Amino acid sequence: MNSYTNMGVGAFLGTVFVLMSVSIASEGIFHSETPEKEGFAIVAEEAAPAEAAPEVAAVPIAVLLASADAAAGEAVFKKCASCHTVDKGGANKVGPNLYGLVDRPIASHEGFSYSAAMTEFAQGGSVLWTWDHLNEFLLAPKKHIPGTAMGFAGIKKDDERANLIMYLHTKADAPVALPDPAATN
Repeated sequence: MNSYTNMGVGAFLGTVFVLMSVSIASEGIFHSETPEKEGFAIVAEEAAPAEAAPEVAAVPIAVLLASADAAAGEAVFKKCASCHTVDKGGANKVGPNLYGLVDRPIASHEGFSYSAAMTEFAQGGSVLWTWDHLNEFLLAPKKHIPGTAMGFAGIKKDDERANLIMYLHTKADAPVALPDPAATN
């Protein structure tokens, strides 16, 4: 070994010795005991998905649709466009194509692999995307169908949600009749 190697190893060992000495000394000087009892505990209660009641819209969808605007709904759909298409025969994206959605069986679009929660909720295609299901699902997807893969917080504003549903209603070969607002009384 040459003198430069000896000097480098000596400098390294000296530095390690100094750092360990400082660490041991500071631990002795600034040592703090672990408290016997925590100062406070933060408890966050989470309801199990089965216990969580689905969020229900305050105003019936039939009343909201009476004043809904499909053109405004097209603007609201921009929030959905990154995951869904509404063109007839359009491709699936992260989510299924939504053409003809109103009164279509839930989890039934050809060529799309739905989450287990969505297919279970659909009960083998016997549950339809009714006006009420759409309204409640778009309000809070994860609360209406716990375990759904749709990672969207929902549309909280009634008018925006109604406009979006009205827009989706127009995207069909034969749009279904709008619900009667007088029937909700």
